[in-house]
Parts: sequence; structure tokens; C-alpha cells
Amino acid sequence: MSGSTAPSERAFVLGLDGVPWRLIEQWSDEGELPNVARMREEGASGTLESTRPPTTPLAWPSIATGVWPDKHGIYGFQNLSSEYSHEMYTSHDLAQPALWDLLGPSHVGNVPMTYPAREIDGTMVTGMMTPSTDREFTRPPDLQDEIESRIPDYEISLDYHKYGDRLDDFEVAVDEMLAKRRELMRLQMDRADDDWQLFFFVYTAPDRFQHLIWDMDRLLEHYKQLDEILGEVIDYTDDYDADLYVVSDHGFGPIDRLVYVNRILEQEGYLFRREDDGTRGALASLGISRDAITSALNRVGITEETLVQSLPRQLVDSVAEQIPGDHALYDVDFDRTVAFVHDTGNCYINDSGRFDDGVVSPSEVPQVKADIKTALESATDADGEQLLEVFDGDELFPTDEDAPDLVVCGRETYESRSTVSDEVLGDTGVYDASHRSEGIVLCRGPSIDAGATLRGARVVDIAPTLLHGIGEPVPKNADGRVLFDAFAAKTSPATTKVERSAVAQVDAGGDVDEDFDDVEDRLKGLGYME
Repeated sequence: MSGSTAPSERAFVLGLDGVPWRLIEQWSDEGELPNVARMREEGASGTLESTRPPTTPLAWPSIATGVWPDKHGIYGFQNLSSEYSHEMYTSHDLAQPALWDLLGPSHVGNVPMTYPAREIDGTMVTGMMTPSTDREFTRPPDLQDEIESRIPDYEISLDYHKYGDRLDDFEVAVDEMLAKRRELMRLQMDRADDDWQLFFFVYTAPDRFQHLIWDMDRLLEHYKQLDEILGEVIDYTDDYDADLYVVSDHGFGPIDRLVYVNRILEQEGYLFRREDDGTRGALASLGISRDAITSALNRVGITEETLVQSLPRQLVDSVAEQIPGDHALYDVDFDRTVAFVHDTGNCYINDSGRFDDGVVSPSEVPQVKADIKTALESATDADGEQLLEVFDGDELFPTDEDAPDLVVCGRETYESRSTVSDEVLGDTGVYDASHRSEGIVLCRGPSIDAGATLRGARVVDIAPTLLHGIGEPVPKNADGRVLFDAFAAKTSPATTKVERSAVAQVDAGGDVDEDFDDVEDRLKGLGYME
């Protein structure tokens, strides 16, 4: 269907969270995924390079906006303050207009980092980071009533920690979640009718499934379900002569060991734990730790989540600081610490210009950062293999002086963690696999070149390519480029100069006063948080 001289006026983004190129390439070549094969034959395809670190909260906003985190403003799941406390990132932190702010009517479903729902021309159902379906999670609000009526027990995500030793049950639960998400997509299609310019819908199930199950037979069965969904979306976009982009925010692969980066910093003299004196010392001498308290409460039916929900967060933080444990914030002595890792691989120099109790003067930061980068890159396993990749924050995020100083990622089958452990390396526990930087991009539409190979595509290239492909201007400050290799020769997008438009930062409103404890619990269950 490629080669039309007139561009499409509509575009559909089908997000498949965490799908790696090598699996869809192999299984579509073998005939197991006929609709993926059709996308490759009738459109353009290739690998898609993720953000650094290659994680959901950074990558999906980059796909939706066409800019890196230093411009869209989201660096992880939790935003770190100058007082060493944190709060969850929300859609209010997204500073760059997303595709659904630029196009309309737009219908947005289950996209991570969209909670709370913003007022847009169209419909929105928020995704990952939504506290629960007890909150308002749709625009317009009455869409929520329709979801509750048509999709009973619709849920944003699963409590993954409950399935660590129940993988058969987990597989059933993921299948049920996938089916409900598909029904949501159909509901939004019905709502949209023919009144839409953009559809942006994400399935997070493959990412969740792969974290706990990295078994090729079971994975293939899951991917076959995704392929069926893709077939439905192909038919839908054909009905409207729309461009279709199938993208993953990152890839996936097996992991063998966890690397506790803060332990390396501690060994190298850059990080110090809080002394077990005063209340902490008394509790420690009695064998009372955060883990011990949590276990005891669980035995009598009181969960950590129940306590956190019942008490003000400030009080919880204050108490947590007094109980010995291994938390990257609660258990670090910032009066002596030079550097620490927070969230998913973000390393911060304890800069006195940035943090209230900083011990490093701003003039010393460049040298300290260089020394720490060398120390982390020098960490090896018993075979002399390097454990970590370390990236300079100034190079990754040049426009934001408050960006992380370094970004630390595990190499190959090593996964980095921020817990303050007594050992550098640890077992992966229930986790089979985790993120890789190489995801997928498949596109098909009236002006897309059949069988074309996309090379060097990055997550920030999706939005500019989509906009140009449907004849819309690209924001002047976009970091991504238009992937002209996707377009057939002599078509309008292939022969037309990219039009640029000025954009203003999004003002989404004030702080979000919400209880995110359920979200934190789900993230812990996937190994994303401590």
C-alpha cells in the first residue's frame, strides 16, 4: 500500500513496551508472527535506540515529544529534591508538548507517565504511574464510567511482587490484563469513530511478562497475542488510510546478577552510611531493622503499604530514617557522602550548590565526576569483565543543569541497583530479564516505502517522522530527526522540506497531591524501586 504521493492525514502509534528487535525478527522470519512480517514487508522497519538509562519513564515521553529528558523534564520514576527526599514524577512534570498536545482530535490510551490526565482534544486513559482506578484517570471524566461498565475490574497494572513464586498464575493474570487493555483500545476506537488525527495506545504487558518470565516458548505465545492485536490495528488504520507506527521504548534481555552501585561508591570512599547511634543504634542492637519490622507486620496481616497509606508521608520518611536498613536515601549520611545513586541509575555528586547538605563545591564537581566515572567503570567480576557502563550527564542532558551528573547502567547480563547493600553483586531473585537499549520501530502507511530498512533510529525520531509524514510541522527544538528512509521516493513526505514550528513549554498545573503508594509497590515488584 506504499507509494501514495499524498500523505496520510492521520497516524496511529501502537506501543509495545520492552519488545526487542531480535525476537520479532526471528519469529516473523519463521512465520510465527504474520502481522509483524506484513509490517516489515509492506513498510519500513529497524531497531530503535532508547534513552540512557533505557527505562519507561524516560523513553515514552521521548517518543511522544521528540526530545531527550533534559527538555521534557522526566529522569525516572522519582524526582529528587535538594533535601534528599523524593516524589513521583507525573504528567505535570512533562515540560515539552506531546503529540497529543499538537494534534487533534487525539485518543491516548495507557501511555506511561500521563497521570493525571490532561485536558486534550479527544480522549485520554492514563497508564503506568496511575495510583489506582479509584482515582479519576480519564478525560473526559465520563469515559471512566463507560470503562467500569464495559470492562469490569479494569486495572492499570498488577501487584507483581505477589507472583514471584506463582509464574503460572502470573501468566494467566498478564493474559487477562492484555485482554482488558485490548477491550479498552476498542472502546476508545468506538468513541473516536472517524473523528481523530492521532491514536497513541501502549501495551505494557510484554515488559511486565518478560521481567519475570524469560522462557522462549512462553514468550512466543505471548507475542502471538500481540501479533493478533497488531493485525486488528493494521485493519483499523487501513480503513482510515492512516500511517501506523509500532514502537517499543526499549529492548529486553536476560540478567544473571545485580550490581549494587552504591556499595561500589561506599568501598571507594565516596558514600557513607548513617551511623547506628541514638535511636538507630538502639534498634540495631535489638536486631530491629526495616526488613524485620516489615516481616513481623506481614505475619499479623499489616502490610507496609497499609502503614504508609495511613500516615503522612513526611512522618513515614522521618520514622524510616531512624530504622536501620539499606535505602539509598534514608540510610546514607549526606554530611559525609560525596556521591550516591538514586532511582534507576542516576548518579549525583553531593554538590553544595544543588543539595542542602552538599559537601562538594561546584568548582570541584567536574574532577570528582571524572574520578567516580573511572572508579565505576573499573568495577569487574571474577573473570575481569566490566560490570557497568557510565555516561556523562552533561553530554546526555546538555540543556539542564539539574540533570543527573552520571548515568550508570549494567553491562550485558548485569543489572544495576541503587540499594545500599553489603555486597557489590547479588542474585536476581525472581527477575529473569530486564531492559536493553535496542527496541523496535515498524511503520506502514500511504507514503511509507515497502521493505525499507531504518538505520540509526532513536526514540526521539518517532515524533518528528510522524508529524512530517502527515504534513504537520515539527517543533523547532526537537532533538529527533525525520527518518526520510521510511518514505517512498516521489511521495510528498520524501520530497517536502521539513516545516518547523515554535513551541511553548507545557504548563500542566500545580503539584499532584496524591497517594502513590500502590504505584511504588508495583514498581518494587518489578525491581524498579527499592
